Amino acid sequence: MTPFLLALPWLALLLFVRFVARIPSELPAAAGVAVPSVSVIVPARNEAMNISNCLRSLARSAWPDFEIIVVDDRSSDRTAEIARSVPRGNARRIVVVDGAPLPEGWLGKPWACSQGARLATGELLLFTDADTTHGPALTSRAAGGLDEEGADLLTVTGRQLMETFWERLVQPQIFLLMLIRFPDFERIARNDRWRDAIANGQFLLFRREAYETIGGHEAVKDEVAEDLALAQHVKRAGLRLRIRSAENDLATRMYRSLPQLVEGWSKNIVMGGLQSFPPLLRPLVPPASFLGGVTLWLAAPLVLAVAVVDGLAGAGVIPSALPVWAATVYAISVVLWAWFTRRMGAPAWYGVLYPLGASIGSFIFLRAWIRGRTVEWKGRTYRLRPLSERA
Repeated sequence: MTPFLLALPWLALLLFVRFVARIPSELPAAAGVAVPSVSVIVPARNEAMNISNCLRSLARSAWPDFEIIVVDDRSSDRTAEIARSVPRGNARRIVVVDGAPLPEGWLGKPWACSQGARLATGELLLFTDADTTHGPALTSRAAGGLDEEGADLLTVTGRQLMETFWERLVQPQIFLLMLIRFPDFERIARNDRWRDAIANGQFLLFRREAYETIGGHEAVKDEVAEDLALAQHVKRAGLRLRIRSAENDLATRMYRSLPQLVEGWSKNIVMGGLQSFPPLLRPLVPPASFLGGVTLWLAAPLVLAVAVVDGLAGAGVIPSALPVWAATVYAISVVLWAWFTRRMGAPAWYGVLYPLGASIGSFIFLRAWIRGRTVEWKGRTYRLRPLSERA
């Protein structure tokens, strides 16, 4: 009985993720709200593979009054050329801007967004990434949600497109970590604790006056997780942050290969995550998170592997209760990862391979932790402010 009792924490986690943690509620259907003009701002650096699909989907929007502003952040590929070839569709205009050189103290994405905001004429400012795809009704639904919630910033979650083996293996690892940290995005967004703020940088819809009140992207010019930092500024200013979902209308394919997954998540999984913790706890969070992840997801498979080797060798060194515990934990974990991976849109059988995904996730976390304030992304290297200088 003892091995099964020792597996109860894993069973509790399975039940928590399955029945307690919640994704945000869906946006309302496109509704008859006031029709403010919308400026869609797309920062883009080396997005030749994505930019056409993104802009064409935006240009099909059913919203009656919108413009699209693309800021090409000094790409070394054909991003700007491709963007300029996209027909404006239903948009009032599509403007492609050659980004100015990166100033001292700025990171690339906040700088590109800031330039786009200066050119925007809309009453609402929508910041979205170049790797997103938008349904025709999404802007209408989001504007309806902004009005329904009385929000100053509405951030929308969608579905993650995962088409390769490595995407399907690694992406659920990262998103489950987020879900455990923020088990109810929508409820957390409504409380008054600014450190609890979270946002999805793939879709940020601001009222212009709110954006200007918090200082725009200049307020987060050196933040690697600028979306989370913007949400924190909104709460600290006493404004309303709201989070909703639009799984049928917003899709994102963040990364396309294992190297991209490693590079992309390494840039913000530690430094960005620490923004939501008080300064006194920050030194403890990385080691606790790393050791917790290894214990939760890798201890049992390692014990099973050692037990198999021990059995084949006939050594009899491993106590019989230990493999029973490990097998029980592995089985529970497979059920958890199969369900969550399927929930994200990938085949459930990837759950069997969760130890491999957890190993890669642990490597990404360790890599980011070792690099500390040094961040590399799309050919640029940044040195971030010390954590002691952050609120």
